[in-house]
Amino acid sequence: MSIWTRIAEAIAALAKGEGLGTILDRLRAAPAPERSLGFTIAVIALGAKMAKADGHVTRDEVSTFRRIFAIPDDEAANAALVFNLARQDVAGFDAYARKVSALFRKPDEPLCADDRNVLIDLLEGLFHIAMADGNYHPGEDDFLWHVARIFGLDDRCFSTLRARFVEGAPRDPFDVLGIAHTATVAEARAAWKQAVRDSHPDAMIARGVPAEAVKLAERRLIAINAAWEEISTRRAA
Repeated sequence: MSIWTRIAEAIAALAKGEGLGTILDRLRAAPAPERSLGFTIAVIALGAKMAKADGHVTRDEVSTFRRIFAIPDDEAANAALVFNLARQDVAGFDAYARKVSALFRKPDEPLCADDRNVLIDLLEGLFHIAMADGNYHPGEDDFLWHVARIFGLDDRCFSTLRARFVEGAPRDPFDVLGIAHTATVAEARAAWKQAVRDSHPDAMIARGVPAEAVKLAERRLIAINAAWEEISTRRAA
């Protein structure tokens, strides 16, 4: 059974009066295979909410979502169902973002590495959708910044993600690897290797990212490898 069919079954609960937010609540304590449903529903729902940030949904945005999540033609209707339900929901994006944060963060605890990584995965998915039409609208920037804050991701993390997607945004290789500018080559190498491990498809799936969405790591790996190459070249000079 595909993830899209399973999502459609979860959405069937809407006929009983439940909303997407309630479904996310029920998935909170689920194991990773079921949390992947929550991840996908969250990206669709927040992506639908983000569409209002620049006023419209383009064909490119829809095509990008289908490419990232490898949606087969016979499952497109199930994915569209979630998108349309989220777009019609009166709840604001911040309400969804808090439910998503609760889905992947442990309550009353600091943001651990695994929680942080899955929320970064999710935010990257939203950046992919935001940039699908080739434009980065100020409303999208504000939307994504607020989602990052709700997720517990700091400004440095947000700036790194933005630099990865938005042409002309400042790019700092040390920020990409999450290290200080005074880091040694050995420290930079260790951070690079850890970042590559965190981006491996198996690691992503283990923390709740659906197998259909492992393409999210492609752009990240390019940025990680470029950052390490730049730092190692600087240090060797």
